[in-house]
Formats: sequence, C-alpha cells, structure tokens
Amino acid sequence: MILGLTSISTTPWFFQTPLPEFAGLILLLFLWIGYQRIKRLRQNELFRIVSENAADMIALVEVTGKRLYNSPAYEKVLGYSPQELAATGSLEQVHPEDRERVVGATQQARETGFGRRLEYRMRHKDGTWRVLESTANPIRNRKGDVTHLVIVNRDITERKRVEEQLEHEALHDALTGLPNRSLFLDRLQHAMDYAKRFPDFKFAVLFVDVQGLQIFNETMGHAVVDQLIIDISNRLKARLRHDDTVTRSTPAGGADGSGGDEILARLEGDRFTVLIEGVKTPSDPMRVALRVQESFAGPFTLHGVDAFTSASIGIALSSEAYQKPAEMLRDADIAMCRARAQGVSLCEVFDTQMHALVVRRLKMETELRKAIEHRDLRVFYQPIVRLATGQIAGVEALVRWWHNDSEFVGPADFIEIAEETGLIVPIGRWILKEACRQAHEWHLLFPMDPPLTVTVNVSPRQLAQSNLVADVKSALDESGVKPSTLQLEITETIATGDPKNTTRIFSQLKELGVSLSIDDFGTGHSSLSRLRSFPVDVLKIDQSFTRGIERDLESREIARLIVMLAHHLDLKVIAEGIETPGQHAYLEQSGCEFGQGYLFSPPVDGVALQRLLAAPAAPREAEESAVNVGARPTRSR
Repeated sequence: MILGLTSISTTPWFFQTPLPEFAGLILLLFLWIGYQRIKRLRQNELFRIVSENAADMIALVEVTGKRLYNSPAYEKVLGYSPQELAATGSLEQVHPEDRERVVGATQQARETGFGRRLEYRMRHKDGTWRVLESTANPIRNRKGDVTHLVIVNRDITERKRVEEQLEHEALHDALTGLPNRSLFLDRLQHAMDYAKRFPDFKFAVLFVDVQGLQIFNETMGHAVVDQLIIDISNRLKARLRHDDTVTRSTPAGGADGSGGDEILARLEGDRFTVLIEGVKTPSDPMRVALRVQESFAGPFTLHGVDAFTSASIGIALSSEAYQKPAEMLRDADIAMCRARAQGVSLCEVFDTQMHALVVRRLKMETELRKAIEHRDLRVFYQPIVRLATGQIAGVEALVRWWHNDSEFVGPADFIEIAEETGLIVPIGRWILKEACRQAHEWHLLFPMDPPLTVTVNVSPRQLAQSNLVADVKSALDESGVKPSTLQLEITETIATGDPKNTTRIFSQLKELGVSLSIDDFGTGHSSLSRLRSFPVDVLKIDQSFTRGIERDLESREIARLIVMLAHHLDLKVIAEGIETPGQHAYLEQSGCEFGQGYLFSPPVDGVALQRLLAAPAAPREAEESAVNVGARPTRSR
C-alpha cells in the first residue's frame, strides 16, 4: 500500500455484499417473478370464470381470423360446440351479406386500435339467423402491433324483432296491414327522386274513395265495417296483382332503390291510394283504375248480408312541377272529388282547372260554415197543389243562401259541399225546426181540412245518424205542430241503399205520426217487394219524367205506371217539375193527385208563400212578389 492512497478493489459489488444481504435480494427477485406469474394466472382464471359464466359470447381470435377461444355462450346461443367452431373460420357462420362489413370493422380495429359497435347476422346450427351486436377490442404486443382481438357478441334477435314490429306498425295500417300514409309518401318521394335522375321514368297516383261505408258504420257497427274494409283491401290486392302495370318491378320501388312492386296503401277510413310506377302511356293508370272499380262490381257478404259499395277514383300523373309528394297526393284527391261529384264509379284525371275548382270549393266551405254560424241561410217554400182544383195542399221546405245578403248561391253549389263535410246535419236540423215553426203559424192563420202539410228533405247523413228520430220529435214538441202535417222525404236511391236501416227508422218515425215520402221514384233500382216493405205514404214522380211527358211516349208511360203502382199500394202521388199546362193535364188525367213546379210557383220565402195561401184560387198572381231565386233547381233542398 502506498501512503496517502486508498486501494481500489475490482471485485464485483455483489461479491463484496455480505452473503445474507445478497441472498435476500435474490429471494425478492424470485418472489416478484412468482407474484407476476400468480397474478397472470389469477387474471387468466378470472377471464375464464367471467367468460364461461357470461351471457354474452366472448371470443379471442388472431388478426388472421383464426379462432383461439370461444366462450361456452356460443354453444348456448348458436348451438355449436367448441370443436365445431374450432374447425371453421371466424367468418363461416356470418351471413354472406354481412361479411364485408365484419371484415371492414376488424380491419378498422387493427389499424386504429379502437373497435366500433357492429350489428350482423350469424347462422344458428338449426339454419336460422340470429342478430348479434358486437364490439372488437384489440390486443397489442410489446411493439404495439395488434396481434389479437377480443370480440364480445350479444344476441339481440328478440330486441330487433320487437323494433321491426314497432317500425312496421308505424308504417302500416293496423287493420289491413297495408302501407299507411307515411310509408306511401316515402315511396312516392323515392319515385320522384328517381324521376329527377331519369326523366323518362313516369309514374302515377290513384286516389280511391269507397262510398257507402259511413252508412254501414252507423247501422251495422264498427266490427262489421272493419271486416268490410279488410275484404275490400284483399280484393284490391288481388285485382292489382293480376294487372301487368302493377306487378312490374321498377328501380324506384324498393326503399333501398333496388326495385319493388307498385304500392297499394290505406290512407284512412274508406280511402286507398295506389302508386303506379313505370307508366308507359297515359292509358296505363286509367286501365288500373278500371281494374279497381271492377273490384266493387260484386257484393261483399257480411254476416249473411250482401253489402254493395262503389268507388270514385282520381288520377294524378307525374310532372316536374311537383316538388313534394303531398302535392301530387293532393291533386289526386282533387280529381277524386271531381269524379265523385259527377256520379258513382267514375274516374277523373287531374288538371289545372280542377285545382282552381277545389280552391273555390274550400273557400265556399269556409263561407258556408260562417253562414250557418251567422244564420245567413233561409228557408223557402214551394207550393204543392191539388191538380184537380189548383188549391195549395202543402209546401216543400228548401234551403237557400244569399252570400253577403246580395249574391245568390244555388243549392247545387253548396248542398254537395254540406253533404261531404257533414254540415248538412246541422243545416237539416235547423230547416226541420224552422219549417215546423212556420207550419204551425200557417195552420193558425189558414185553417184547412185537411191541414196544410210541410215536406222536409232528409239527407243521407241524417238518415244514417241515430238521433234523427229524436230531432224530429224535438221539432214537433217545440213547434206544437201536428205530426200528421209533417212529411219527411228521402230519395229512392238512399232508401234502398240500406233497406234494413231505412225500414227501422221509418217505423220509428211512423210511430211519431209523421208522413213519409219517396222522392225521385223511378230513377233508382228498387224492386216492388222492397218498396212494399217501406211504411211510406207518398211517391214523387221525378221531374225528368214529368218534363218528358210532352216529348216522348216512354216518359208518359212511366209516369202513368208510377201512378198506377202507387194507387195499387194505397199511396198518394206528387209529380215534380210541372212547367206546362200540357204536363198538368196529362198527369191529372192519369190520376195523379198532387203536383209542384214553376207552372204553379217557384220556391218563395215565407212572406210570399203567405200571400199565395191568402189567394189560393189564383196562386200565380202572387208570383211577382216572390224573390228571384235564379235558375230552376235540379235538386234543391
């Protein structure tokens, strides 16, 4: 050793450490390694316990797709044993249409390190398909590369079934199973979008309105009408299925744009729509419309009773002018209303003139509601005279409307609107009460033997509603008029539309003591046996036959036969529309007791009618005092 210097040892430090201390470090090292191994074993055990008891299916796969582990839930949910799964690739049971999405999700998880939620289908061992909700979590090695994926699958088949059921119910009519308004408008939008890309593609919308259901609903009950609607929808589907323009698939048909058939939908109540795609000529929609109308040619049998219905159809053709599906549906509706106004089982194609017409009708409907509220309607009376003497024997109450107290609105212009909207019910109730009140005053002023009668028309809606009898009783009680002087009038077509209901209501009215009349007789299709079942008192010869008496033999013969038939059934006869002395003379010679028409007097207000009653021998002398009511009404109320 050199003085002043310390010797430096080259012996490693651990040999310089006392043996007991070095052994302790070695022991700690082994303990730490053992702890980590135990920890991993416990983690693996915990993973095994969790995966084997979880309801979800847990799988460990290599990024290459090789299965390393499948939890027991796979066998419970899909029916495959671990051996069966191990013998197949991870995509083999995946639905062919979903494999591309599954591969894409796997690639995304491997590249980004984040898995996303995915829904896809896997085949059960029994061949059915189960819907799975899946998430993939990547496992990285020390270099950060994704080497494995832990996939957790949950069976959501039942949940998806419920969701699809709810979605179906939201887009389909609960009664018929047909598409509803929302789905129809969605498919119509698809057609419009497709037409923008391919201008040669044409389509059309049919708006079908079924007539007669309201009467069945109020007389036979909701359950019967529901069955009738189901039968109608089934018959329409069958008819459309056999029409080549509705079985042809088009690229716009499916929700995914892949193609689909034309759609029959139920919008609401008694209204259906048809979307016709791939229209080649304008006659195609009309041909489909004729098919639809053929569906109503035969009766529908309900509880042993034959029910007859008809349909009015409006057609709207595709056009670049339409921006929204609702616009096209609106125009088809407008065309349908025009068809219904012109007669039963007709079809109309929309044009711009119809649009102006419907705007006018909507305006008139609004003004009619105001007229009812402000009591701007008036009751006019047309005399019914004894043909043999010219004496006024009764009057028919008819409603008139002066718009803004100056412009006369003809009955033909607003009665139909009132019928369609239901406004005819309060109007009819008011006319009934006003006519009874006025008749009671005239009975006091002009006592006759027999007393003056007042005739009030009954609309189809009034006849269908259950409280008509109560309304009549109320009018009689409030006015004090004798029931025998009130005569209620209903057209032959309406009376025979639902004979069972008509007979029931007529019987109840007869119990009140009122008289009943069948109007427009000879224009409908009633049989003699059906007519005999109605407890009526009067038949009215339609004015179309009266006006033809001087022109053709057929009208004269029909008028004479109606008089003979009425007398055979012990009924009185009133001829409408008498305008000439020749018509008057022929009807009187044929035995017709009563008549009304412009030969005697037009409809007049109560003041003018009172003057006529005061001078019964010369009724036409008071005609100059009558308020001008415009052209002769075709069928006024």
